[in-house]
Amino acid sequence: MTNPTNPAIPSKVPEVTLLFWIIKIFATTLGETAGDALSMSMNLGYLVSTGVFAALFAVAVAVQIRAKAFHPVIYWLTIIATTTVGTTLADFADRSLGIGYAGGTTILLLALLASLVVWHRALGSIDVTTVVSAKSEAFYWTTIMFSQTLGTALGDWTSDSAGMGYLGSALVFGGMLAVLAALYYRTKVSRTALFWAAFILTRPLGAVVGDFLDKPLGKGGLELSRYSASATLIVLIAVCLFAFKHKAAERAH
Repeated sequence: MTNPTNPAIPSKVPEVTLLFWIIKIFATTLGETAGDALSMSMNLGYLVSTGVFAALFAVAVAVQIRAKAFHPVIYWLTIIATTTVGTTLADFADRSLGIGYAGGTTILLLALLASLVVWHRALGSIDVTTVVSAKSEAFYWTTIMFSQTLGTALGDWTSDSAGMGYLGSALVFGGMLAVLAALYYRTKVSRTALFWAAFILTRPLGAVVGDFLDKPLGKGGLELSRYSASATLIVLIAVCLFAFKHKAAERAH
């Protein structure tokens, strides 16, 4: 993606296309199954799992920021790192600390909005095409971290506390994303606002889909192996990245 303010400086984030959103949903679903695999299947607990994923996230962000240009694998590994740590961090806050889904969702929403406001005041824009410097990337990944954690809490809230179940919640969030798509194609609503709204909503969608795949049958899930579900999602992401690379090579020629 190019930087509209200075085309000579490439943006560090991918072009926002349909393939971008498909990979994003796969990545957020993977975050749920992989996070649950570590905290539940391996019995490491939410706090220890958060520490492990937070360390991986720190390394991934450091590599991403040091990169001179956009690299799909590095970028999406960083996204996956944010969604896995977001899963276990939200679960720790909601369940272990006793904040509850409503409390966790409220706190994380305020943190996300604060991140966007500070970013805008510091750099003048929260448009992802302007993410070209270490400072803008720091704001970008901080905001994404909050959005991924918020999405986990929001997904758990709707599926558990609100009683919608996993499939019901998936339909709700899918419907909301469809509304955003309609606004994108039929109105002149700010593309930046629509991007962040969609980015936030894809996370709870992935969270409830992930829960649907690996939660017990008695709770409305399919009770699939978290390891096999995670492996399948990794393969799907890899296929999408191959398609992305192939499409980029075609445009270059």
